Amino acid sequence: MDTTEVCKHLPHMAANLNAKAPEPRLGQLRLLVALDALLVEGSVSKAAARIGLGAPAMSRLLKQIRELYGDPILVRSARGMVPTPFAETLRLRLRAVAAETEQLLDPERGVGTSVAASSISGWNHPTIIDAPPLAMRPSLYLEGEPLPADLARKLASIGADATPRQRLAKHIATVGVGAGGARPLSLEEADEAFSLLLEGEADPIQLGALLVVLQYRGLTAVELAGLTRASRRHLAPSQNPTTFADLDWPAYVSPKSRSAPWFLQSARLVADAGYRVLLHGNSGGGAASGALELAAGAIGIPVTTSIAEAKKSLQAHRIGYMPLAAMSPQLHGLLGIYSLLEMRSPLSAVVHLLNPLNAAASLLAAFRPNYRDLHRDAAMLLDWPRLCVLGNSRDVAQATPFRATTMFTLDGGKSGELIIPSQPRPKPELPTGLTSFEYWRAVWFGKARDEAAERIVVDTAAAAFVTLNPMLAFGDARRQAAEFWRGRLAPTPALRRM
Repeated sequence: MDTTEVCKHLPHMAANLNAKAPEPRLGQLRLLVALDALLVEGSVSKAAARIGLGAPAMSRLLKQIRELYGDPILVRSARGMVPTPFAETLRLRLRAVAAETEQLLDPERGVGTSVAASSISGWNHPTIIDAPPLAMRPSLYLEGEPLPADLARKLASIGADATPRQRLAKHIATVGVGAGGARPLSLEEADEAFSLLLEGEADPIQLGALLVVLQYRGLTAVELAGLTRASRRHLAPSQNPTTFADLDWPAYVSPKSRSAPWFLQSARLVADAGYRVLLHGNSGGGAASGALELAAGAIGIPVTTSIAEAKKSLQAHRIGYMPLAAMSPQLHGLLGIYSLLEMRSPLSAVVHLLNPLNAAASLLAAFRPNYRDLHRDAAMLLDWPRLCVLGNSRDVAQATPFRATTMFTLDGGKSGELIIPSQPRPKPELPTGLTSFEYWRAVWFGKARDEAAERIVVDTAAAAFVTLNPMLAFGDARRQAAEFWRGRLAPTPALRRM
């Protein structure tokens, strides 16, 4: 019997027991049916379809379930919703409810009109295992098969005094043991697991296993916050809270990207406005290797080779670009796993939140739609003051003025969204015979005119100004950015904070 049938039989069950259950209790039983569907489907809309409800009704039931247990039950991950550790502990108890409900709904199982009718033909035979009424996993386990509770006790026995590889194995099993036994890592668990990787304590197989299983299942904001905290501690063990930058601007460009790095020119405008801007990133391997270093140097952005040098660069020039390989060879090596697996790993999300100089604000992109909220939620867990994610950018915050763009913001612990309308796209420029890099540099130095590129640069700088000053209207920020663009080649650009 499936979940829909259970819902249909609830009134009949009460009648057969000759006792009308109080309305609150009946309502709570509906919550259990809804909770089962949510745990099975991992989606509000799919759970609603499973039991024949509309998505708004299921959302209301989920809200009631959360209030009843005082737990989120389902949390957002990069690939959808996943149960919380507490919700996972309810699975077995729901299984017991399912078995009991089956007996209550059909106390004389196997005896009835339909069975008698089938007996006439001689084709009747008792089923080996009845379908679970709440669409849960089977109630019967193989003899000797460990229950999820047994696995949980085994993992809990691996304490802080265990070897590093045993502790890391515990975290891998926690995430990847399979349906019914797996759960997301807590912030502290994710922190410890990634710290073990960065300290070189992991077996190479463990390294790949942890990164792949997290990526396959999808990161939660809590896990991303834990991985980020471990990475930031790896970069600066002393955890000096001093702010050495105003704006952190990660630029981790895919080696397959064909877009010119106009955002570097925008960053120069922001620095000309008097803000300290740290760019850090990676331009991948192959033909694109070193592209960002080349472009940064071409327009006067110092390329730094350490965090200490980056601090000096911002103090002297208000801007600097630091390659990931210079910032952390370990993180750079882990990010390079992409070339071995042809898939991204959780590092692709972590590097956007490194913020190595503790900037007061961060401007970044999200390479998947789900990561827009994921980055913002993780930043909130890490108590970041301000953050902005450009919704249309994939690898680096670079505006797309010819498409409507949503800026996903975080300011003082409050989330917000700012929609920027699209602009008409100007006519494309005629071919010049220059290489892409030569043309990009010519636009900056005024030797080539490209209205579309100028709008990208100006709007990207405007997004940075709004990130730094959330009270500034985007239209005003755009006008200020355009003014700095026109004066970019002046010997000493006027410094004026937005």
